[in-house]
Amino acid sequence: MKRFITLTGILALWLMPTTAKAQDTANSEEPVFTVVKQLPITSIKNQASSGTCWSFSTISFLESEAIRKGYKGDDLDLSEMFVVSKCYSDKAEKYIRLDGHLNYAQGGSSEDVLHVLKDYGLVPESLMPGLNYGETRHSHSEMHEGLKGYITGIYKGSKNKLTTAWMAGHQGILDAYLGKCPDEFEYNGQTYTPQSYAASLGLVADDYVSITSYTHHPFYTQFAIEVPDNWRWDLSYNVPLDEMMEIMYNAIDKGYTIAWGSDVSEAGFTRNGLANYPDTKAVAEAGSDQARWVGVSPEEKEAQLRKMREDAPEIVVTQQLRQEGYDNKTTTDDHGMHIYGIATDQKGTKYFMVKNSWGETGKYKGIWYVSDAFVRYKTMSIMVHKDAIPKEIRKKMGIK
Repeated sequence: MKRFITLTGILALWLMPTTAKAQDTANSEEPVFTVVKQLPITSIKNQASSGTCWSFSTISFLESEAIRKGYKGDDLDLSEMFVVSKCYSDKAEKYIRLDGHLNYAQGGSSEDVLHVLKDYGLVPESLMPGLNYGETRHSHSEMHEGLKGYITGIYKGSKNKLTTAWMAGHQGILDAYLGKCPDEFEYNGQTYTPQSYAASLGLVADDYVSITSYTHHPFYTQFAIEVPDNWRWDLSYNVPLDEMMEIMYNAIDKGYTIAWGSDVSEAGFTRNGLANYPDTKAVAEAGSDQARWVGVSPEEKEAQLRKMREDAPEIVVTQQLRQEGYDNKTTTDDHGMHIYGIATDQKGTKYFMVKNSWGETGKYKGIWYVSDAFVRYKTMSIMVHKDAIPKEIRKKMGIK
């Protein structure tokens, strides 16, 4: 089903998160957010039972980019499944070329969307909603297992010579589930190809860069982040942590949103619209004092520990701590989201405003408030327009 977005709807979404300020200020345990700056976003989507956050988050990012560049239509809703289909095809070809030594999975990265934008273009959601299998919500388990079984069988059965049919067979499975990718289409009275439609939005793949911050590679160089979902081995610019954060704050201040890849498996990333990183070590040490728990039920103890975590100060994130998380696998490549604003709570803590792709869930109806400390610690990578990077940092990165 196509999701229409009127200009009024875009404005409503733009202003929507400010309602968080209307919470009961008398309840000091609840965060009360004041928006510092927020940028336009399109409506909340739901990836449902599919591992396609990378497509949803980056498509949302590109929609905001189209708005920033002056898109005036009332129907800005790009197809995530067009991107998913094209990436599955590219992944299958690489899987065969590498004799099966590739992560053929549902996951991907923001760079995958850029490859599709550059090589194939984009299409509106109404042209390819990707729900050709009798469901109203995305559900990719059956499709993926069928694709994986097919491509594995092709590899195992073609030790001597590949036929000319295998790619068409793989594409046939994709088309059956997601629909065929259009080569040409009519939209709003105009005839487009996917490439010309993307160009009409002012989107140029080469304008966007991926940025990370780790010490196992030299700063101001590029490297392929070593995670399975980076199956194309795309490169990210490596900068010091403080400069990565400076880029993020500068981007929002100058009117640019951010595609954000992060670890969301942490206890601090709640399912109710809030993410922070309290000093749990201090809480654990306080919880180890047996005397305070005498006569307390397990439920009461958990409630008190939860309250202690809420009141605990956040950890101080250093470059070393961040690197340790990556090296010892406590920071993992979990989820892609879309950062579009900055807010503060009543204690003065800074938060990034994040559009998720889990539907209108949680206290803020699909919006998350993620603390500065959490972002510093658990960001895997970000994607921004190159003009969002402060000039001095961009110069050190070698970006013109």
